[in-house]
Amino acid sequence: MDDSGIIKLYWERSEDAIQATDAKYGKLCRYIAGNILNNSQDTEECVNDTYHAVWNAIPSKRPSVFSAFIGKIARNHALKKLEYISAAKRNPDAVTSLSELEECVSGRDSVESELETKRIERALTEFLWNQDRDKRIIFVRRYWHFESITTISKMFGYSESKVTSMLHQTRQKLRTYLESEGIEI
Repeated sequence: MDDSGIIKLYWERSEDAIQATDAKYGKLCRYIAGNILNNSQDTEECVNDTYHAVWNAIPSKRPSVFSAFIGKIARNHALKKLEYISAAKRNPDAVTSLSELEECVSGRDSVESELETKRIERALTEFLWNQDRDKRIIFVRRYWHFESITTISKMFGYSESKVTSMLHQTRQKLRTYLESEGIEI
């Protein structure tokens, strides 16, 4: 079933919407949540929470790109779940990748307004689209999908040190770019 058909099921409040979503995007949601949580039970709980959130979000919202919409919800639920898991059980790749980004984007209270958040999102999107394809994809795989350096290096055929170096350089460029856009770091 295509995305418009799935969204239509949500608008009709048909329970078939959840089954259709799981059939088409269950693997994506499990992949995103699994990379963050690194635990099958927590991942399944997160996926179920994602479907519940999508059910509640539609019909008040009509997402234009359903895969991105559900992926973002799955990621956000997984990150919330990660906050509640004890530090000893956390996925070290997810924690490491979040700490790597702290030097570029702080979580300070000055970024609370929705307008400022949208401005940062636009700047980040523009920055990433101006990067080389490999650097952009590696950055997204590391900081959106929380993939390990090892996984990324195997995927691209680069050494782990090259991937680490590329990520470091991209973060430095991002920091400089955000500062040039007047975004407080």
